Amino acid sequence: MQKNLKQIMSFLQVVDSGSFTKAADILGLSRSMVSIDIKQLETELNVSLLTRNTRNIALTEVGKYFYDDFKRIQLQIDEAFERSQNLGTSVTGLLRFSSTNEFGQRFILPLLPQFCRLYPKLRLQYSFNSSLDDLVTEKLDLAIRLGNLKNSSLKTRKIGDYSIYLVATPQFIEKHSINSITDLADIPWITHSLLNWQDTQYFLQNNRGEKIPLPIIKSQYESNSAAVIHQMVLSSLGVAICPAWLIGEDIKHKRLTHLFPELHLPSQNIQLLYPNTVALPAKTRAFIDFLVSHLAIK
Repeated sequence: MQKNLKQIMSFLQVVDSGSFTKAADILGLSRSMVSIDIKQLETELNVSLLTRNTRNIALTEVGKYFYDDFKRIQLQIDEAFERSQNLGTSVTGLLRFSSTNEFGQRFILPLLPQFCRLYPKLRLQYSFNSSLDDLVTEKLDLAIRLGNLKNSSLKTRKIGDYSIYLVATPQFIEKHSINSITDLADIPWITHSLLNWQDTQYFLQNNRGEKIPLPIIKSQYESNSAAVIHQMVLSSLGVAICPAWLIGEDIKHKRLTHLFPELHLPSQNIQLLYPNTVALPAKTRAFIDFLVSHLAIK
């Protein structure tokens, strides 16, 4: 196939140039090599494509059909190549990305009008999704994910972090005695179904850097939505670990109590995930740079 393509390109250039010599100069080949390409192509097709004399060349009837067919294909290839180059260097086309619902509504959506004004030729397709599915399968250019994620084949870029708190309502604490870390093992918990709270990354740490592991807990309620977990903990169904940015106002107004505030859970990453490709499209690079410059977690 590769040999045939070379022969076809020589044939097309000879017709376009009207000369074997000019075609050879344009292709960077010797005149004899171009001539060999045409002869081999005619031998393989078992037809004559060109008629030759000392002055000029002309297409045979078969040669004309062959030229028209492959010239059209060549133009389509050139257009596709140019289109791909433009998409790779210009902020145009369709940008598909996702984030979790809660984080997206609070931090991403407010930024989008400014981003859209910067790149008016770019189309956006924004979906709310908290799963860790392969971006290639989901046909996403970029995903914004929270937490300390496991290793994957995707490229990642950390763009920030946030604190997480162990919380419960005052009403829940009245019914369940929580005086020490070990008491956490005997009460209902509300957990995130996509995160393993028993993982070794979840431990409490004091100001001296000493780590205190969480006990084996009872996950009585769970959800893959931080908003649902937030409402469950506000309904006094159990203890939960929630992002500080989500429950800050609840703690401030005493709707929730920060348990063991002298101890700290590990901060969680805000990460961008995108396919591990050789060249990152300009649209994806522009969005990444924009988020890095404008995203502020409070």
